[in-house]
Amino acid sequence: MELEIWHLLLLPLFFALGWLAARVDLRDVIKESRAVPESYFKGLSHLLNEQPDQAIESFLELARLDPDTLDLHFALGALFRRRGEVDRALRVHQNLVDRTDLDASQRQRALYELGQDYHKAGMLDRAEDTFRQLQKGPYAREALQNLQQIFVLEKEWAQAADTLRKLAALGAGGGDAEIAHYLCEQALNAIQERQTDAARGHLAEAVAVSAKSVRALILLGDLDAQAGDDRAALAHWKRVEQVQSAYLPLVAERIFAASQRLGEAEAGLTYLQACLDRHASADLAHSLFSLVATHHGWAAARDMAAAALLKKPDLLVLDDWLQAETASAQTSLELRTAQDLVHRQASAQSYYQCRSCGFKARQHFWQCPACARWETLAPERLHRD
Repeated sequence: MELEIWHLLLLPLFFALGWLAARVDLRDVIKESRAVPESYFKGLSHLLNEQPDQAIESFLELARLDPDTLDLHFALGALFRRRGEVDRALRVHQNLVDRTDLDASQRQRALYELGQDYHKAGMLDRAEDTFRQLQKGPYAREALQNLQQIFVLEKEWAQAADTLRKLAALGAGGGDAEIAHYLCEQALNAIQERQTDAARGHLAEAVAVSAKSVRALILLGDLDAQAGDDRAALAHWKRVEQVQSAYLPLVAERIFAASQRLGEAEAGLTYLQACLDRHASADLAHSLFSLVATHHGWAAARDMAAAALLKKPDLLVLDDWLQAETASAQTSLELRTAQDLVHRQASAQSYYQCRSCGFKARQHFWQCPACARWETLAPERLHRD
């Protein structure tokens, strides 16, 4: 019983101590809040209300009152850059870089921000020089990513590939498929300069780096065909089915042309028909339809299109079937009118589309012109609105 009485006597003491501690903490908070300039809270309020112009003015006033606020200067520079006022962002970050009182981490941060300013302003040479200084340290990954973007813009493919390898070592980067495209770009440059051996070397490396590099296989086949070795060209182009069958429409006409030059036109058609049987594709069916119509007539082309239409209904294949139907027999005016309408609709609505950004194009690109991503345009066209 005495123990319980002592407990009761201690309760008021604990309450008093807690109240005293709370008062001390509250005084510290009030003291610190009074020490923060009113401009700071105004700036935060403007940012929260999505009023960047007013926020900048408030922060500029605070920066004038206290030039030593590094974080505030970084925030101002980022705001300027985001708003497109790159010249003001450059001045803020250049002033920070020029300061002698920054420690190593603060200086690297200032350099990184300055590099981003140069990059945004299109001053790629200065951006490259700045990011090169940051390849070691806390901003190494971000610096390398910016350098890679710069090298791609400048079409410095060898440096872009080396940078991507460095990023891969840090656990970032686009991977082997992207490096293979850089090697293909180098090969195309070598081809333009008539350096065939160098081009073959780049393409062989691309296939070694990425076994699924369809682009490298197509270019190797093109080089073989130009050299008169159609058998070797066919071997490269036929590998496309094993690697990525979706790209067969891009090599169908190449395969037939090489087979025809070898005196094996029927074998070429048979192979393409077998590919179509294994991989339903409207574009592949369309390519084969044109070849069959040319070499076996409209009746055979109509039968081929009818079978393809049953396997994969598509506006383009329907257009082919109607074209053969109206060409191979005496048809009514209604059927010819229907064929004309379908043809115009199929032609107007056929396009390649980027899976990343939705960009539409009439021709196939390995790199999307809009978002600059590789292999995001599907190799088969869409045939709808």
